[in-house]
Amino acid sequence: MPLVMIVTRDVADRYRGYLGSIMLEVAPAVYISPRMSQGVRSRTWTVLSHWHQTEPSGSVVMVWRDANATGGIGIATLGTPPRELVDVDGLWLVKKPLSPDL
Repeated sequence: MPLVMIVTRDVADRYRGYLGSIMLEVAPAVYISPRMSQGVRSRTWTVLSHWHQTEPSGSVVMVWRDANATGGIGIATLGTPPRELVDVDGLWLVKKPLSPDL
């Protein structure tokens, strides 16, 4: 059961209450759980995703250890443009989509 970290920005107060009930808030809007199972992580993300669909404001980022992902880190995002880790010649980079303005 790996460490899970969730960071929120400009979200409704219910996110803080919910996440604070299942995780430790180590800094404002930064939550960690040292031993969260994949099932609990999945259910937590389902709740956050549903809330974000009904009230799309702010952003949420969840990271966890994933041996099958690039760099061994799984990333899930809501709100801001999604990001993903990519391996470019052995260097890990964060990729985000180009804005339509460019």
